Amino acid sequence: MDQYEHGAQFPHTMNPAGLVTPGGHYSHVSIANELIFVSGQLPIDARGEKLMDLPFEAQAQQVLANLASALAGAGSDIKKLVQVRVYIVDVAHWASFNEIYARWAGDARPARVVVPVPALHFGLKIEIEAVALV
Repeated sequence: MDQYEHGAQFPHTMNPAGLVTPGGHYSHVSIANELIFVSGQLPIDARGEKLMDLPFEAQAQQVLANLASALAGAGSDIKKLVQVRVYIVDVAHWASFNEIYARWAGDARPARVVVPVPALHFGLKIEIEAVALV
């Protein structure tokens, strides 16, 4: 039996407006079975500028803006987030990120993990991926 016989949908991928074209072999968004999977978003603006020289807080605001753009482009929003994974290069940024995230997310409180990592691509300080409902 194929996926359609079980009621599942094959994935649909997209690169919403407001996000730079992916730099690798992936899409910003993949939608399957009423779920939106957002690929890791780095602090790169819509023009493709990598914000590595900006402070952590500015980088965090950019990745959250990118996540919001990805969700909107897929017909979703922050209130429909199910899970958010955050990778930061220094656990000392946790408190600052938590404040920025709380303002951004408002009443939405999806499952979340914040993982300290030794390094991220291009020397950036934060990356976020997420799962949301359509």
